[in-house]
Amino acid sequence: MKLSAKKHDSPGRIPLRKPGIESRRYPRLAIDVRIKVRMFQSTEFRSCWGRSTELGRDGIGATLTADLQVGEIVTMEIPLPLSTRPLEIRAIVRYCHGLSYGFEFLTLTEIQRETIGRVCEILNVKA
Repeated sequence: MKLSAKKHDSPGRIPLRKPGIESRRYPRLAIDVRIKVRMFQSTEFRSCWGRSTELGRDGIGATLTADLQVGEIVTMEIPLPLSTRPLEIRAIVRYCHGLSYGFEFLTLTEIQRETIGRVCEILNVKA
């Protein structure tokens, strides 16, 4: 299913959007997988589990039981269809609202980029 901004009945009103959505290079597609996030906070490594909500070629949205700050760098383990092992990806927190977070991928290998691209194509067809 493709995610889109909510529409309003009043003509001329701007649709409500999450911050940054207008500057996205790629659409976000609904996906629900369990992810692990590792971060360095208060002089120690910590980790938490969460659920993804949406995936794009350059980032992912998730609900987490963590307290992350916008701009914080994390390492994510994301199990995706078409991949035998979870992808381990560095990402930056770009959006935070309660327990909902938006991440932009920072470094992707060519294989990770291709895997994410194929998964997005499959999700787009199912939408």
